[in-house]
Amino acid sequence: MSVKSKYQPVLDLGEKLEVKNGDVVVEGDILKIKGMTKTQYEKNLLWDKIKEIGGEKPSDIKANITVEDDSVYAIHTVKSGESLSKIAKHYYGDPMKYTKIFEANTDQLKNPDLIHPDQVLKIPNL
Repeated sequence: MSVKSKYQPVLDLGEKLEVKNGDVVVEGDILKIKGMTKTQYEKNLLWDKIKEIGGEKPSDIKANITVEDDSVYAIHTVKSGESLSKIAKHYYGDPMKYTKIFEANTDQLKNPDLIHPDQVLKIPNL
């Protein structure tokens, strides 16, 4: 199996996330990838996929992934049935951090208990 086909799920995820300035080069047995994600969360998703395939310290891939906007951790589009605490649990692992999300979105949220599907929320860095 070639190193490129081994890491194809990473390349597919990069395409799905619309990574900008992407470049993929195979040099010997090493896959070199680079690109820019929109947020830190997306960068983390790519690294998680790399580690899932290659282990905690893979030696057959070199990745240079930068973040376009490091002022936020993620951008989230609200889905039906979600609450700020559910969104906080997803991104931070702690539903009580919902106040951080609320504070970062007071331009469009007036009440932390009232969010609507299709609202686009900034998920701040902690």
